[in-house]
Amino acid sequence: MTHNASQAWAPPPGTRLMLHLGLGAFHRAHQAVYLQLLRESGDSGWVLAGGNIRPDGQELMRALGAQHGAYTLETVTPAGEHAYQRIESIAHVVPWSEQLEELVALGAAPSTAIVSFTVTEAGYYLDQHGRLDTAHPELRADLEGRSRRTIYGAVAAICAERMRANGGPLTLLNCDNLRHNGDRFRAGLLEFVQARGDTQLAAWLEAGTSCPNAMVDRITPRPGPGLAQRVLAATGREDAAPVMAESFLQWVIEDRFAAARPALERVGVQLVESVQPYEEAKIRILNASHSCIAWAGSLLGYETIDQGTANPSIRAMAHAYVTDCVMPCLRHQHDPYPVDLAAYRDTVLERFGNAFLRDTNRRVAMDGYSKIPGFIAPTIRECLEHGIDPRPALVLPALFCEFLREWAAGRLRDPYDDQAMDPQRVRALLAGADATRAFMAEVPLWGSAAGDARLHQAFEQALQQVRAWRASQS
Repeated sequence: MTHNASQAWAPPPGTRLMLHLGLGAFHRAHQAVYLQLLRESGDSGWVLAGGNIRPDGQELMRALGAQHGAYTLETVTPAGEHAYQRIESIAHVVPWSEQLEELVALGAAPSTAIVSFTVTEAGYYLDQHGRLDTAHPELRADLEGRSRRTIYGAVAAICAERMRANGGPLTLLNCDNLRHNGDRFRAGLLEFVQARGDTQLAAWLEAGTSCPNAMVDRITPRPGPGLAQRVLAATGREDAAPVMAESFLQWVIEDRFAAARPALERVGVQLVESVQPYEEAKIRILNASHSCIAWAGSLLGYETIDQGTANPSIRAMAHAYVTDCVMPCLRHQHDPYPVDLAAYRDTVLERFGNAFLRDTNRRVAMDGYSKIPGFIAPTIRECLEHGIDPRPALVLPALFCEFLREWAAGRLRDPYDDQAMDPQRVRALLAGADATRAFMAEVPLWGSAAGDARLHQAFEQALQQVRAWRASQS
């Protein structure tokens, strides 16, 4: 796809645009699929456009652009049933540029009603108090106007231009795993804008935007080298930008849109008053258990999630964590709980056992310094609060602690990627005289519970359990 300033793309007349920031595999296996289903139902009133705010994956973006945004989705069930779907809901792929000029222009256009985005947990740049870490170099560069690499810098630029152009109200829609993602993004964006002293834009954001909380769910591995060949064999079509995912698909959104929205409920999206119970179940059961299996599997030298799930001892750790800690804690929040927690646990473990996805431990094990505080620590704190034995939950950070020791010693089979971790400082921590106590005192991991004597004692017991388990597996 070619593009220059004199050939500005616009959505087809009479259509509304949903602009997505972060045009990676997950978006193309999730939100784009729902828009495709809506098109196939006869509703052609909405189209997608999207691009990246960082210069990542430009080769893939060029390939997707050359295919005019179309690609093939391969899905596979735990039983190995493969299906292939042509996705054509992305009408335009925006080439990356340093100042994101075209993304900003599209976001400001009156035909755009929703700007959605997919961000990693670390990409929110939040400290343990939920406030922006303004000392982070990337966030500081955006605050000072030297770049637009963070989600705040990109969305602030879009909204400033929309305000200037009188583009009308706008929904800012998170499509990621951060708990209370809409509320926390809105608070971060307002803090970002206020830190710049832009009171006019802050007032416009307060009055003219909404940020619904949302929960998304679909396991989407990085595509392997054989995907394009399978697509060709199954469909007869050469595809330079295919994507694969499990067959399971879920999207829950609070029905708080500032402007028009697609009729997503017609294609299976759950529009709800509060996403909180669905979000808590998903983050604490699926995301945390996923990390548990990835860290444990990595310690045994496994490559993929299904290998760890097939190990009865690893599966038992994940099952005990959910059954003995998560389920009692969630029932303290809602009784009865609106999600069948036992059935959800069993479905999640079945999904993790899908050997056909070849989902890697490297992908799932990454960003532990965001996942411990985001996915796991809340359950541990609530266990202590409600008198529930926290050790089945503390097995997960104990696995992560052992995983980090192996990483520091260079004994992991795969590299470890963690945006929120300072590698040099963590290596020094692990090399200290009392590394376990130092690990439990890590404020980025534990927040207000860091250094809690009850936590430390229970963690020591969980760590002994993990080390005995490792010895039994050798």
